[in-house]
Amino acid sequence: MKKVLILIAAVFVSAHCAAQRQLLFPFQGGKDQMVRFFKDSLVVSPEIMQKKAIGTAVFKFTADEEGAISKIVAYYADDYVLVAPVVDALRKSNHKWVIPPVERHHDFIISFVFNFNVPASDNPDLQKIVYDNYRTHNAITATDQIPLNEATLLPPVMVTYDILQ
Repeated sequence: MKKVLILIAAVFVSAHCAAQRQLLFPFQGGKDQMVRFFKDSLVVSPEIMQKKAIGTAVFKFTADEEGAISKIVAYYADDYVLVAPVVDALRKSNHKWVIPPVERHHDFIISFVFNFNVPASDNPDLQKIVYDNYRTHNAITATDQIPLNEATLLPPVMVTYDILQ
């Protein structure tokens, strides 16, 4: 009887360990390293600074067992100018993704939130530019259903930049 109980306990412990192994963060070094990597790798373009563009961009990409990424898809972006820097940063993350060993490839969804550092003094011209940008921005949206299968939703990356004066 003791052997059976020990065997059952060993099975539960090994199953628990296997579940913990699957919950490891899928970027080499963990969540903080991923956020730091994207903050260092994402270059905010002068066009974004000039437009004072703010908003969110949501992407899905696929990583294979070697961490190589492919199939980068923009699901949503508040403005088209936000897309190119994110795609460039995602390409720089090639071979940094970790997927479970039983999978050949895995899909990830990640969002980037863009905002600028607000100047200390109120500026009516800046408020007008931001409002005009919000009113006339060109959002990119998916026009059809999006099959997600088994995708992992990653935490958002917050991108803040200083505006051009």
